[in-house]
Amino acid sequence: MSNHLHVVLNIDIFQANSWTDIEVVEHWHQLFKGTDITRKFVKCEIIESHEINALKHSIALYRSRLSDISWFMRCLNEPIARMANKEDNCTGHFWEGRFKSQALLDEAAVLACMAYVELNPIRAKMAKTPETSDYTSLQMRVKAALKGQQPAKLLPFIGDERLNQPKGINFALKDYLELVDETGRIIRDDKRGAISSSASKILTRLNMSADNWIKITSDFGKLFHGPVGTLQELTSYCEHLEKRRRHFSKCCQYLETSR
Repeated sequence: MSNHLHVVLNIDIFQANSWTDIEVVEHWHQLFKGTDITRKFVKCEIIESHEINALKHSIALYRSRLSDISWFMRCLNEPIARMANKEDNCTGHFWEGRFKSQALLDEAAVLACMAYVELNPIRAKMAKTPETSDYTSLQMRVKAALKGQQPAKLLPFIGDERLNQPKGINFALKDYLELVDETGRIIRDDKRGAISSSASKILTRLNMSADNWIKITSDFGKLFHGPVGTLQELTSYCEHLEKRRRHFSKCCQYLETSR
C-alpha cells in the first residue's frame, strides 16, 4: 500500500534447524557480509583453532536469526527506508514505529488474514478486482495459475490431500481464488451479496458462515489485536505461554463453527 504493508509469514524453524552449518552461513551471506571467519568458512579455507569458538557462535546466532520475525522485518524494511530517503533526499527514520505482529493459530485464521491482505487494495478503492491489485501475492498466484503453475516465492496451495504432500496450504488454489474473487466483489460493491456454493467449499471445510467470512475479511484489522483463532486454539496458545487471561477472546466468535 502507499503508506504501509502487510505480510503473512510461515516461520519454519524445523527447516532452519535442519540446515548444515555451511548452509546456514550461505543463507546469511545472501543478506549480510558476515565476518572474516565465516567468509573463510564458506570458501573452505583453513580456520585457525582460536577462531573455531567464534565461528560456532556466529553459526548459532545466524541460525536463530534466519527464523526470527524481527530480523525478517529488518531485512525487509531497511532497504525500503533507504530507497525512500534517497528519493526524498533526506535522512532519519522512515517507518513510524516498530512493526506489529499477530499469531494466526489455525487454518481459518490464516486464510481469513490472507484474504484480508489480498483485498486491501479493493477496500481502499485502488483496484476493482483482486487480480488487478498490484503488489499482492494473489496477483502473482493468478498470473502463475494461468500457466498452470504456482509462484516459487510463495507457500503453495497443495489441495485437500495431506498425506505425502510437500509443505503448503491444505486447500485447492482454485477454490481459494474463487472465494477471494467473490468476496472482493461483495466488498467492492458494498452490498450484502452471497458466496456461491462453488466458492464456499473452503468455508464449508472451515465450518464458517459466509457472513462471518465477509465480516472478518472486511474488518480483520479492527476485530483482532492479538492472537487470532478459535476459542479452543486461543486457550491452548495462552496455556503454552503461561498466560492466565485470554485477551481478545470475544472476537473468537467469528471463527467458531457456524450453526
